[in-house]
Amino acid sequence: MAELLGPGRSHPNGMRTEVAITRALAVLAVLGIVAALYFARAIFLPLALAIVLTFVLAPPVRMLRTWGVPRVPAVVLVVAFACAIFLGIGLLVGQQVTELAQKLPEYQFTIQEKIRSVRDAASGGTLERISTFLRNVNQEIRKNQSHGLQGAPAPDVAQNAPVAVEIHQPEVAPAQVIQGVLQPLVDPLTTAGLVVIFVTFFLLQRQDLRDRLIRLAGSHDLQRTTEALNDGARRLSRYFLAQTSLNVLFGIIVGTGLTFIGVPNPVLFGILAMVLRFVPYIGAVIAATFPVALAVAVDPGWTMALLTVGLFVVVEPLIGQVIEPLVYGHSTGLTPVAVIIAATFWTWLWGPIGLLLSTPLTVCLGVLGRHIEWLQFVDVMIGDEPPLSPAQSFYQRALAGDADEALDQLEQVLKRRSLSVCYDEIVLPALVLAQIDFRRGVLDAKHVAQINDTVHGLITDLSEHEDVTPTRIIRKEKPGQSHEEDEQDEPAPPDLPLARNLRADWAGGPVLCIAGRGPFDGAAAAMLAQLLEKHGLGAGLEPDVAVSSSNIVHLKSAGVRMICLSYFELGSSAAHLHHSIRRIRRQVPGALILAGLWGRGRTRAADDQLRARAGADTYAFSLRQAVILCVEAASSGAGDASPIATAKSESSAA
Repeated sequence: MAELLGPGRSHPNGMRTEVAITRALAVLAVLGIVAALYFARAIFLPLALAIVLTFVLAPPVRMLRTWGVPRVPAVVLVVAFACAIFLGIGLLVGQQVTELAQKLPEYQFTIQEKIRSVRDAASGGTLERISTFLRNVNQEIRKNQSHGLQGAPAPDVAQNAPVAVEIHQPEVAPAQVIQGVLQPLVDPLTTAGLVVIFVTFFLLQRQDLRDRLIRLAGSHDLQRTTEALNDGARRLSRYFLAQTSLNVLFGIIVGTGLTFIGVPNPVLFGILAMVLRFVPYIGAVIAATFPVALAVAVDPGWTMALLTVGLFVVVEPLIGQVIEPLVYGHSTGLTPVAVIIAATFWTWLWGPIGLLLSTPLTVCLGVLGRHIEWLQFVDVMIGDEPPLSPAQSFYQRALAGDADEALDQLEQVLKRRSLSVCYDEIVLPALVLAQIDFRRGVLDAKHVAQINDTVHGLITDLSEHEDVTPTRIIRKEKPGQSHEEDEQDEPAPPDLPLARNLRADWAGGPVLCIAGRGPFDGAAAAMLAQLLEKHGLGAGLEPDVAVSSSNIVHLKSAGVRMICLSYFELGSSAAHLHHSIRRIRRQVPGALILAGLWGRGRTRAADDQLRARAGADTYAFSLRQAVILCVEAASSGAGDASPIATAKSESSAA
């Protein structure tokens, strides 16, 4: 089809035909997979159960292997032990349900008395008045219907008399009785048998299955793919085993607590709480509903029901917010919205079993999406990692003119980073993205002005922030304070030096920041001027002067000792920068010239070529480096050594 349409053909919205066909095929493939999962759930459901159980049982198998047990006996022992546990739980649940069903008629009187007491308490209130009104209306309607029927002729009773009919059920054959008993058990037993077979073979052929998955994921980089899959399998095994252990602990605590409270059949509700806690968010609430309802039916008062509610209210947050973070952390690697959508999807697909498996299966998909390239879209959709980088997010907010959200983002970063780091890591990369879009022709003059207004407004709003890492201020005020919070974050870069022991000819406003010809060079020049002011250097700003022969002659060059040029893009060569520097030297003789090339991807060879042709005294590729170089040039005495060393180290690392 691409050959028929030609390479230049595209849809009216500008999408290339090849891209449209690829996306359409991807959508069809997803719909086909969903349809297969739905209509072939008799096969895929036990397969999914087996995958989850394989991750749970893999650590015990590895433990037996380390003790010298051969692979086959180790797998058989672990699977047999797991089957015995599930069988024992099933028999125990069946016994508990039978006992509860036999006792339910005994609680009928208590339930009726509580309903009567609630109704008596509501008498005379709003509900009673509404009920009386509806009852009176119903009586009036019936009276009108009866009056309307009085004038109608009486039907012939003899003709319409009912005929007595007797129905005799045929005798049930023994084969039908057996079929009626076994029919409901066929599907569960079939599913259980398939799960046992799948789990056994998955554990036995784990290495072979891993190699096949590596071949599918990408055999061109075996070391990286193998490490990714092994890491993912270990993480999933630890997560599922830890979650299973915590849910068992939750069930034991609930069962024990219900025993002391006096709720009948506490073992049944403990097992139910253990199973339902695999359901995210609402599992514990559903598990609490049944024992609370039974407590209402058993106790003539309300004490037992309130104690049961209190048990779940205390135990669930204790395990979920205290113990779980200590065992495997708060997060499963999924966003809350993804967990809810996954629970809805898998429940629609496979019913209650799908609801129990929703989180484990979605976690598996998330891990595969992180490590397999062609499944990365899954991680983007359901993973808890931010979908946009900080620079992309800032650019999107500046592009939309949302200054308040952009300011909030920068202030959150300023809680743990200095102002210069915030500018270098977020604002400058965002302006580089804007410069790329401008070069591609997708930014018009309106959007360019909007981005510049947003950035200049943020520079003004952040003028009260000092260029110092906030954690260092805390350390100075509280030397004995623990720094666990700091250790969890990335180490902050060293703070920039202040201009001390200024040379005599650098008094006043010795530094002049000039923007290049690009649409966003003025914003970078404004940020640099602000940082220089905060580090003790008087800085002037010429945001409206592009470095051209007609504008440089109007520079206010009195007392200027250093000029900082600001460029996001030089073009195809450094000729423009070279001619601009030559004009500045004629206008301001004796001044040092720093060329700030923001966001420029460079190599050492290109860097040397630029230095040879442009003719600037020094170059900076970040605002921090520019500030260090300016402070080093303005300082004198023994304080020079440290800034010079810092500038060189940052220049080599850039």
